[in-house]
Amino acid sequence: MFIMEYFSKRTVNVQQPAGDRLPRYARVNTLKTTVEDTVDYLKRDGFSYLGQASRLDDFTLKEKSFVRDMHLPELLVFSPKTDFHDHFLYKAGHIILQDKASCLPAFLLNPTPGSHLIDACAAPGNKSSHLAAILKNKGRLFAFDLDAKRLATMSTLLLRAGVTCQQLANQDFLKVDPESPQYKDVEYVLLDPSCSGSGMVCLRDDASSVDQEKNQARLASLASFQLRCLNHGLRFPRLKRLVYSTCSIHRQENEDVVAACLQENPGFRLVPLLGQWPERGLEPLTQCLRASTTKTRTHGFFVALLERYSEAGNKKQEPAVQIW
Repeated sequence: MFIMEYFSKRTVNVQQPAGDRLPRYARVNTLKTTVEDTVDYLKRDGFSYLGQASRLDDFTLKEKSFVRDMHLPELLVFSPKTDFHDHFLYKAGHIILQDKASCLPAFLLNPTPGSHLIDACAAPGNKSSHLAAILKNKGRLFAFDLDAKRLATMSTLLLRAGVTCQQLANQDFLKVDPESPQYKDVEYVLLDPSCSGSGMVCLRDDASSVDQEKNQARLASLASFQLRCLNHGLRFPRLKRLVYSTCSIHRQENEDVVAACLQENPGFRLVPLLGQWPERGLEPLTQCLRASTTKTRTHGFFVALLERYSEAGNKKQEPAVQIW
C-alpha cells in the first residue's frame, strides 16, 4: 500500500474484526512449486485434502482439512485457526499467506509473461509477488512505495518468494514520469492505494456526529488522493489495462472514484469481471467486484479493471479476459 504521512490503513472507532472467523487462505507460489506438489506435501504432513470447492459452504472446514478455491486455482483454503508461520512451506516461500480478496487484483490484471508492469503502491509486497508469479519472472515489474521500512520488508519477502523481475523504488508514484523512456513499455498497472481500511474492520454504529464528520472529511481526502493516483496511472502511453482495488467498503472510495475517473478518461472503460461472483459493484458499476465477510468469506474489498479503447473503431486493444 502507498502510505501518506497523514493517512494510514487504520480506522477510528472500531470493533474487533471478524478475521478470526474467516478461512485461512494460502496462495501457492508457482515460482517455486506447483499446486499438486503442495497438496501432496500437506497430505504427508497430516492434512486432509477435500478437493476443489464448488460453493461457499465448502469453506466451513475442520482442523487439518483444506480445499482448493473455486475461483483462484492456486489458492488453498484452510480452517480459520490454521497457523503456517512456522511451517516449512511458508518459510521456504512455497506458499504466501494472503486473503482471497487480496489475490483478486493480480489475478484479474493477468499480465502477459514478458511484459512490463507497475505495482504503484506496492509494499508490503504480496500482490507484487503474485504478479511476478503470473509473469513467470519474465518481463519487468516496477514497484513503488514511499515507506522505506516497508519497502525493505517487501524486498525480503520477494527474495524468499524467488522473485527476480522486480525493480523497487522508494518513490511517490504520483511523481513518476509516465513519459520517461524507462516506462515506455509499461502495459499494465496495479493500483492499490491508501484507503480507509474499513473492509478490514467493522465501524461502530454508535460513533458520535463529530466522529462521523471527521470520518467523512477523511474519506473525501482519501478519495481525492485515490482519483489522482488513478488518473496518473492511466497516463502511461502504452498502457492496456489498470486494476484499481481498495480494502474499503465505502462507495466514496470505490465506485465514485472509478466513475469520476471514467468521466475524465473517455478512452478507457470497465471490463466485466467474474460473471458469477456473488457480490457486484454498486449500481451502475456492476462490472466491478465487491467482497465481504458474509458473501465471499473474505475481508471487505473492491476491484475494478479499466481497459483502453483502440483509436480505430473504438474497439478494445485485446480481448477481455472473462475469467470463470
